[in-house]
Amino acid sequence: MRFGLHHPRRFEIRDHLRTLDPEHDRDEIAWLVSRHEFPWDYTQGTGIAFLRDYGIPTISALLDRTGEFEHDGVKRYDDTLLVAEESSVEGLDSERGHATLRRLNRIHGHYDIPNDEFQFVLATTIVGPVEWIRAYGWRDLEPVELQALANLTTRFGELMGITGLPTTYDGYLTLLRDYEADRFEFTAANRRVTEATLRIAAQVAPAPLRPLARRVTIALMDEPLRVALGMPEQPAWFVTAVRRGLRVRARLLRLAPPRRTAYHHRPTTYPHGYSLRDIGPVSMLEDLNRRPA
Repeated sequence: MRFGLHHPRRFEIRDHLRTLDPEHDRDEIAWLVSRHEFPWDYTQGTGIAFLRDYGIPTISALLDRTGEFEHDGVKRYDDTLLVAEESSVEGLDSERGHATLRRLNRIHGHYDIPNDEFQFVLATTIVGPVEWIRAYGWRDLEPVELQALANLTTRFGELMGITGLPTTYDGYLTLLRDYEADRFEFTAANRRVTEATLRIAAQVAPAPLRPLARRVTIALMDEPLRVALGMPEQPAWFVTAVRRGLRVRARLLRLAPPRRTAYHHRPTTYPHGYSLRDIGPVSMLEDLNRRPA
């Protein structure tokens, strides 16, 4: 068999994924996609997903009032990625997965959040990574991968008590686009929460990239998002250079062997380890920990 410029084993995980069932094997598929095939891309896409939330004034107003991103931004970033990992490492419907969702529900239970906002935020968590991979990933996602991610997202939402969820990726994409078309609107709170998040991005970026982290992130925003967040327009040459650089990276990755060990987030907030009882806003940890997570 001829592989041309491709590493002869580069596509072995993809080929394995093609043999799986998107319902029965949803957890394995999602784990392989997010932790082996596209770990960096998945994290970047999740970051863009955060930003989409801020374009909805009612969401940004709540986040602005809590001050989490302003005062404990890196912890909020770490906690979000750890919830994703804790809920999936043994399968979403494992005891560990259910315990993580119970913790998440207790955190959200402190706020009065309507079902439609939960639907939208959940949609961003699948659309953000998938659209990033479509634009900058080293290969396209397979139909079985898209359906497995949709199945996992819907089950995640069900465990959060969210109703009326889609069951396909296209359904989530439509939900997100329709909601943004109806609700995206600039407010000062949008900008404040965005600027706080961009400071977090600079903190967690590799040292050589920190001076450019803010501008690069803005360059990766689509125009409706950039306007809703009140971010300054970047020069066309800079936007082109950033996006072209990511596509060059994708082409180079096609030459690399598949990842053999799963990617795990290393939280700077918890240098000596963490438990579910550590996850949550600092202001409510005492209340959250009065009963077992």
